[in-house]
Amino acid sequence: MNPRPPAATPVDPEPLVPGEESAALALREAAVLLAPVATWLLRSGVSYGALASALKSVFVEAAEAELQRAGTAPTYSALSVLSGVHRKDVRALREAAVEPGQVPVRGVPLASQVYTRWLSVKRYRGRDGQPRALPRSGPGVTFETLAREVSVDVHPRTVMEELMRLGLVEAEGELLVPQAASFVPSQRRDELTRLFAANAGDHIAAAVHNLTTDAPRYLEQSVFADGLGPQSVAELHEMARELWRKSFQDMVAAAHERVQRDEGLAPEEQQRMRFGIYFYGEGQAGAEPADRPTGAARPARKGKTS
Repeated sequence: MNPRPPAATPVDPEPLVPGEESAALALREAAVLLAPVATWLLRSGVSYGALASALKSVFVEAAEAELQRAGTAPTYSALSVLSGVHRKDVRALREAAVEPGQVPVRGVPLASQVYTRWLSVKRYRGRDGQPRALPRSGPGVTFETLAREVSVDVHPRTVMEELMRLGLVEAEGELLVPQAASFVPSQRRDELTRLFAANAGDHIAAAVHNLTTDAPRYLEQSVFADGLGPQSVAELHEMARELWRKSFQDMVAAAHERVQRDEGLAPEEQQRMRFGIYFYGEGQAGAEPADRPTGAARPARKGKTS
């Protein structure tokens, strides 16, 4: 059967009134939304503690925008009540004028702390300045003494296994050999990370706008199918790439034309836009997908209709 196309004009949601029910719904789905973000953060070496610290400034900034939208003065008390961040933390953040995402990283994972010490402390480096291979344990300078200097609460073997999992350390007999000379990301990784955050951020912003306001809706649609084999998913992925190549060319040409046409606009009248497309596939593991939001189309599966 053919997929059911998404509705041309999705039904607008009822005006959102904050309360216990809306909070429970949002928190439930936020856990789904944040699961891949948590995976990305953990793979990047960011712990829960570091994220929680960074989120304080994000919530305060969002609370300030909401208060301004409602015409309410963003006092420390008002920001604290709306965001849930303690008033003393709100005050410290506002006085420091910390931008979202710029909070100093705290709660760095123990493995990262140990590896950083390995790279930076003189006795763990050779004459060439590079981190030297260390015996796992024993007398003298060892990985065990290194790990114990950072924390006595976690066994050095646990730290070692985490560093090996991250590919930062390899074992050669009883020696542990560091595999990277620094944690500095490449320029390419930095660019890709910024692009990922910008793309995903605008996608979520469009969905939040559609879900929480009665203003004209942004385009935010998808097609969903299950019961597919790996070859079918690969073929649909290639089809999506072809659709993107055509859409990309058309949109770039149209955007370039309009940028030239709007060149004389005053700065306060200028706006930005982003148009994108994505494709994702994974194994179902026998689980039936969760309910889909309005507008997400799916084909019927094995005679079922949606």
